[in-house]
Amino acid sequence: MLVFHAEARPPGLSAGTTGRPLSTCIRRAAPGDDARTIARDLAGFDCTTPQQQFGSGDFWVISEPVGERSRSRRPLNARMLSLWQERVTLNVLYADGRIETMSDDSIGMSRRLQLGAVIEYPIPRLRAPVDRLLWKVEGSSNLYAVVRNPRVATEAESNRANLFMTALYAAFGGLCIALLTYNLALWTTLRYRFQLAYAAMVTALMAYAFTSSGALAWAMPDISNIVRLRLNYMLLTLTAASALWFARTFFEEHVFGPRMRMLIRVSIAIFLTTGIGFALFAPLAPNLAHTIYNWVFASLLLPIVAIVVSAWRHRSNFLWLFGIAWAAPIVAGCLRVLSSLGVLPWSFWLDNSTLISMAAEALLSSVAITYRIRLLSRERDAALAAETVARRLADLDPLTGLLNRRAFLGHAIGRIGPQTLLILDLDRFKQVNDTIGHDGGDEVLRTVARTLRTLAPETGMIARIGGEEFALLCHADQPVDPETLLARLRATRMPYDLRVTASIGSAHGPIASEREWKALYRAADQALFDAKSAGRDRAKTALAA
Repeated sequence: MLVFHAEARPPGLSAGTTGRPLSTCIRRAAPGDDARTIARDLAGFDCTTPQQQFGSGDFWVISEPVGERSRSRRPLNARMLSLWQERVTLNVLYADGRIETMSDDSIGMSRRLQLGAVIEYPIPRLRAPVDRLLWKVEGSSNLYAVVRNPRVATEAESNRANLFMTALYAAFGGLCIALLTYNLALWTTLRYRFQLAYAAMVTALMAYAFTSSGALAWAMPDISNIVRLRLNYMLLTLTAASALWFARTFFEEHVFGPRMRMLIRVSIAIFLTTGIGFALFAPLAPNLAHTIYNWVFASLLLPIVAIVVSAWRHRSNFLWLFGIAWAAPIVAGCLRVLSSLGVLPWSFWLDNSTLISMAAEALLSSVAITYRIRLLSRERDAALAAETVARRLADLDPLTGLLNRRAFLGHAIGRIGPQTLLILDLDRFKQVNDTIGHDGGDEVLRTVARTLRTLAPETGMIARIGGEEFALLCHADQPVDPETLLARLRATRMPYDLRVTASIGSAHGPIASEREWKALYRAADQALFDAKSAGRDRAKTALAA
């Protein structure tokens, strides 16, 4: 006697929860079986053993009594989830004994696919109510079930479910396209590797959503449903591999030692090989391929845990962001693997948890990328500021704070217009050092530098070009009077009230090229020599440069 345990549920909006669920019983198909004979032999069906335990093969699956009539004003549809099946024949058994049959191979099932990977059959409208639904499934791999989540829904419920799933996948696709465009636009300017890895991950995720949702069957109605399922598995591993690559490039380089880098490379290679191998060879042994695939996918935890531990040990700045972004995909992946292995019961939302959690991960990872770019920008700005400071320090004389000879020449040569160059040399500075010591001599040099600053025009340049030799360069229309400078030095109080004098040589001329600079410098230097020869503490001006 057939006993069904049906649980009344409110109609849902999603593809997997819309309509009324139907309990089912199962039996193996034998050669010569026909629907009418099988429908009469209800005692031959098993209603207690989980379908998955029957293994692969051909089966009959019968539903509980439906007791509803498909009318013009309220047409009914039979719905079930897409599975690995070579052919499905749906026999609609009516209360008056009539049987309506619809049979599809894998390509025909692909044409019946709705969003959410649900195969839908319109139930013919007859005067008699529908008694039961009887499926004959040929070539079932029975990885999860022979017939999974069978339901009866009205056409209005099916339309609402399709509309809801369209909105859901459109929102997901829009989110992914926006994130992809945003990060690729940033990549064209910033060129960080983790941005390309992120783009690859989001692209693979979009491709997986396109196939797993059933949208591929709408775009390519003649594609085999089994081929679509094989593409699902391959694209899911591609998403996992690109996610690992993103994690590898997202963290700082010091997080990854040689062994860690090798582990990630090997893991990515294994995922890609498994996905491609499943797509190519799964039809030869679907159950074995499915088991290998599940365990390989579960092994994704190993490199992720290794990355997290290494990031924690090396005090990565981005570990907390990684943890928030990846928590949902890791939990969802574990739950889905447990469901695939039969440890957890099936759920439509659990079956689609990978897509939902990876969408959340993509969004949160984009936030993490923004945060990392912000930190990298700060580091870059700090490095540029430090480089600027270092360059300025390299241009300055550490004792006086004036330009050194190299920086002075770099800034001076090429100045436009006639210039006036003053070369100032302290008189008998060795005796100053011998009298008050080198520290006192250094203070004298600093005092002279301060005096030069007070007299130099705003556009002038001052430099210490030798031990006790200074240069002052200014435009010819803003000259500094050498005698005024000497008088100011005589009036400036020096350390220990020591009297310090200087000699100045000056010259006028252009300085647009290095040749002109050398001519101007030689003229000023000769004038300085003349001042020294004339008794020091005086200024001389060259007639021409």
